[in-house]
Amino acid sequence: MLISAELNKALNEQIGHELGAGLQYLSIAGYFDKQKLKLLANLFFKQAEEERDHALKFVHYVLNTKGDLQIPAIPAPTPGFASAEEAVAAALKWEEQVTGQINALMALANKQEDYLAQGFLQGFIDEQLEEVAKMDQLVSVIRRTGEKNLIMVEAYLVHIDKAG
Repeated sequence: MLISAELNKALNEQIGHELGAGLQYLSIAGYFDKQKLKLLANLFFKQAEEERDHALKFVHYVLNTKGDLQIPAIPAPTPGFASAEEAVAAALKWEEQVTGQINALMALANKQEDYLAQGFLQGFIDEQLEEVAKMDQLVSVIRRTGEKNLIMVEAYLVHIDKAG
């Protein structure tokens, strides 16, 4: 086995977190889709897919290191939101939590001198800065535009997409 039992358990838990995030992003996407805000909905549909992909990367890592794959139960996502700001703030909070989870995994890999795990986790660490910044910026834009002007947020997303 190329992975310790402790790190194996922690990675299995992370698989659950990633799958849970995917469900939460689907719920957020549904909130925006219901309001006919297609760009915001699509942003979160893509985030949901990205979280599922992250879970699969963890699954493959556990299997490739001859670990014991045990996918935990996934809690139900928040079913609805009172506002766009609440929905995106939930996404920001999630990304901040994920950052802490990934950092804890890296700390464990460092403690165990597991260089394979460190290499695997570094990509997630690098991505978390981008994810937190993206959601923080989106919350800020929604706060500035207000609930009545969410179409301006859609215009902002078009502009950001063209600039990127």
